[in-house]
Amino acid sequence: MLYFLKRLRSRVIWSWAGCIDAWRNEHSFRSWVWANLVSGGLAFVLPLETGERALILALGILVLAAELFNTAIERAVDYISEEHHPLAGRAKDAGSGAVMLTAIATGVAWVVVLVGLV
Repeated sequence: MLYFLKRLRSRVIWSWAGCIDAWRNEHSFRSWVWANLVSGGLAFVLPLETGERALILALGILVLAAELFNTAIERAVDYISEEHHPLAGRAKDAGSGAVMLTAIATGVAWVVVLVGLV
C-alpha cells in the first residue's frame, strides 16, 4: 500500500508539473483556462440543474485535456525534427482539430442548456 501511495504522489506531481508548464508556455492553454473560469462562473450563477452544471464543467475540463494532448503532440513532433514534413503537419493539425471538436461540444452543450432556460 505504501508503494502505491508513493507512486500516486509522484503521478500527481508529474501531472501537475505538466499543467503548470502548459500554463507558463502555451498561450492557448491559458486562453482555455480563462474561458473555463468564465464558463464555470456562469454555470454557477445561472439557474442550471445539477446535471447541466456538471456537463458544462466536465466539458470545459475536457477542452483543457485536449489542449494538453495537442501540446504534447506538437512538442514531440518538434523534438523529433524542426524540418517541415507533411505528416508532422497532419499530426499537429489533428491535435488542433481535437481541441476544436471538444470546444464545439462545449459550445453545443451551452446552447442546449441556455435554450432550455428560455
